[in-house]
Order: sequence, then C-alpha cells, then structure tokens
Amino acid sequence: MEAPALQSEQQQPRRTLASNGLVAHAPVDEIQGSHSPCHRVDGGDSKDGEASGYSIPELPQDIWRHIHSLMPMDEAARAACLSHAFLSSWRCYPKLDLNRRTLWSKACSENLSCRIDNILRNHSGIGLKILRLDLRSRHIPFPCIDKWLQVSVTPGIEELTLLLHKKYKLPCSLLSDGVRSTIRSLQLDYCIFHPMLDLGPLRSLTILRLSHVHITGEELECLLSNSLVLEHLDLNDCKELTFLRIPSVLLQLSYLSVIGCWDLQVIENKASNLSSLTLIGEVSKLSLGETSQMKCLGLRRENVVCYARANLPSIMPNLETLELGSWSEVNTPMLPTKFLNLKHLAIQINGETLSPSYDYFSMVSFLDASPSLETWWLDVSQEDMKHESIFGGSSHLRQLPERHNAHRLKSFEVIGFSSAKGLVELTWCIVKSAISLEQLTLDTLCGNGRCFDPWDKICCSVSNAVLEEAFRGVEAIRKYIEDEVPPTAKLIVLEPCPLCHGTTVDYDR
Repeated sequence: MEAPALQSEQQQPRRTLASNGLVAHAPVDEIQGSHSPCHRVDGGDSKDGEASGYSIPELPQDIWRHIHSLMPMDEAARAACLSHAFLSSWRCYPKLDLNRRTLWSKACSENLSCRIDNILRNHSGIGLKILRLDLRSRHIPFPCIDKWLQVSVTPGIEELTLLLHKKYKLPCSLLSDGVRSTIRSLQLDYCIFHPMLDLGPLRSLTILRLSHVHITGEELECLLSNSLVLEHLDLNDCKELTFLRIPSVLLQLSYLSVIGCWDLQVIENKASNLSSLTLIGEVSKLSLGETSQMKCLGLRRENVVCYARANLPSIMPNLETLELGSWSEVNTPMLPTKFLNLKHLAIQINGETLSPSYDYFSMVSFLDASPSLETWWLDVSQEDMKHESIFGGSSHLRQLPERHNAHRLKSFEVIGFSSAKGLVELTWCIVKSAISLEQLTLDTLCGNGRCFDPWDKICCSVSNAVLEEAFRGVEAIRKYIEDEVPPTAKLIVLEPCPLCHGTTVDYDR
C-alpha cells in the first residue's frame, strides 16, 4: 500500500505535522510549529482521506502497524503526518535512524536536536527494535542525550548504534536487564563506557563494535565475559586499551578486528572458534590460541610478508584469504611449506620506505606455495622508483621450474606497476605459469594522474619522475608481458592519464 501523498501547504493540518516533528520534505515552519522551535501540538481531528479526497479501508490496528513498519523511515513519517491509522502506529515504529542526513542535511545543530526531541517524544519506545542515533555535535547538550536514550532504549530493542560526542559518558544503567535480554548488536562511537562486573549478562549480544571509545582492558574483559553468544568483535582506535583478553567462554566468537589501538601491547585469545582476524598495529605479545580454524587473516606490521610466508602455513593450514600490509620488508624465502587452501591473496607494501635492495621476485614464493590461489592483488606504489630497472641491466628473466604451475589463478592485479626488474619478472612468471588466468590488470599510476571527469579534462598533478617511470612501466609491459598473455585472458594496462598523457590500453584477445 502506498503512503498517502503530501498535501499542499494550505491543506496540510499544522497540528498533525507538528505533533510528529517530522521530517523529510515537510516545511520547516510546519514541523516546528508557530510558537517555539520545539513546539508540539498533539491530536488531529480530521478524518483520514478528507483532504486527499479518498477513504482508507478499515483494517485491524496490527495490520496497519505491520504495513507501516515495512515503509522506509521518511515515508513512514510522512504517512503518520497525514493519516490517523499511521499516526498511532508511529508510536510503535520499529526502526529509527536519526542523523543530519535523514532529518535534513542543512539543519543546524539546534534544529537537529529539536527534531530528534519531537520524534522521540512522540514515540512510545514500545516496539522499537533498531535505533541509530548520530549525535556527533558539540551543540547537543548531554541532558538531551540522557533523556532520549532513557525513552528509546527499552526492553525489546535488538540493534543500538550510538555515534556520540567523545566526552559523553554512557551510563551502564542504560543496559537494563530487559535490554540486555534482547539486544543483538551494539555499536558505540566516541564516548566513555565503563562496564563493571555487576553489569549482568547480555544474553543475545552477537555483534559488538567500539570505535574511539574510552574503555580499559579490564572493563572490556568484563563486558566480554558477560556476552556469551558474541560472534563479532570490532575495536577501532580505543586509546585506553593496553591489553585484550578474550575468554574461553566465547565459544561462538568467529570474527575479531583490531585497528588503530596503538597502545595495545598484549592480545590473548582463548576463544576456540576464531576464523577471521584483522590486526593493524604492533603488539609485543600475540597469543591466538587454537588457530587451525582460521580462514581469513589480515595483518599490517613490519616485515609481515616474510613473517606470513615463514610461519602461517604450519599454524593456520586452513587459511583461505590472506591480506598483508607492510612498510618495511626483507625478501620472502622459498620454503617447502604450503598454503593448501589459500584462494585470495592481497599484499600492500609501502614503496616509500622499502629498501632498494628488496627483490619483488621473491614474492613468487607465494605462487609456489599456493596451489589453490584464485586471486592475487598486489600494491607496490611508490613515488620514486629506486630499484634496478629492467632496462638498466640484464634482460634475462628469472622463472620458476615448469612443474610449478598456478593451476587455478584467475586474476592478478598490480597497483603501481613499474619497470623494476623483480616486479617485471614476477609478473612474467605468473603469466607463464597461470594456465587458468582470465584477467591481468597492470596499473602504472595507482589511479593517480588521470582525469576525474572526462568532460573537464583536468588531471591531478604528478611529478615528472612518476610520469616517466609510468611510461617505462608501460614499455616493459609491451616488451616482456604483452605477448606472453594467453589468448583466453584479458590484459588491462592503465597508463598515465588517457586524455592528457597517453591512452588506456584494453587488450581483449
């Protein structure tokens, strides 16, 4: 059933719009009322359909509520403004996503606060399952936030996302026993949160995301110990964390992401079913416990490429996806150990801090060790190519013995392809051995130096040295790679700016 169309300004009943404090496409003065910015007028004595010229069928209230719950929030709000049937069900509308975008992108902070206040005052809190509040504004006073949360965070809520001001202290009392019984997803951004042992069990919590949250290792451990069905834990830039202990009682925890917690020194995991881990940052002690079930791993640290090749095959034999980021590397060793199940590999090496003696060709060890590899993404972007060029010395290309074939590799992509001899050799070797290759993408400028808009023909600036090396990379592709690409594969070469500096070559052979 379609929501009733909005009436003209002359026809719209001021009392109904103002009573709901709503939202998209309704006139500001109608929403706010004529007496004060937060004026609320309750009621509505006109019959449904009088202004629009048609009647709405009589249906049980639970059916109206179900129909209303299926509408997007802005449409549900407009329907509540115009219909008594939907006005009452608005008080039980199950999903509220309140932010500057949904409440008018040009609204000032004071008006935003006023609109949120009106909406929540007209919502009973009953039936609310999903609440997302984006309150990242210094102009929204803390008493307002306290009041809004007390009204809206009630037993029955399943998903709670609070993007708050970093100095706001979230009261633990918000997580009452009724709330703890039903909440499944909790995301907190920019706030202070100090859960203690007496918090009580969060019986349904499966997803926990904390970003820029002031919480200590002891407090987080208390929270985790009370979340026995937790499956997904995401920590981002929590500055007070110095250690992370994951208790063994979290039998269902499968996903862990720790990014930018720079003071974190110790990670101890005792959860036995962890299968996906992302860790960006150095820790002095990393104890992952049982790792045989690990399928997805993302690491960013010094010399991580060499570390991964030397250590991971034996401790994580079931890895399927591996993402590595490094700013300093030593050559990758050739070893007998194998990644028998690895399907997707992504490696990013910061070329600006990479030693000129580093041999890109050493990464062929991953090709040799990964018989199931299907996709390989490699980013070796750098401003100043200091490695030996294929045009500066011997043109002899190293290769793996013929028995080492990448039988399943379908896609290989290089960002920042240059004329570095080791990189050309690596690419040539992959093309020669990947008998199932479907696409080879070589980007010589890592996306830079090209027109953002083909009609404007305006390029972002790049140095002459970068452009010159990009053209040398293109020449290396034409001389050593192009003719080796099998006819069943597509070769995509992204040259310097196709409109201003060159052309984009798309070989579909």
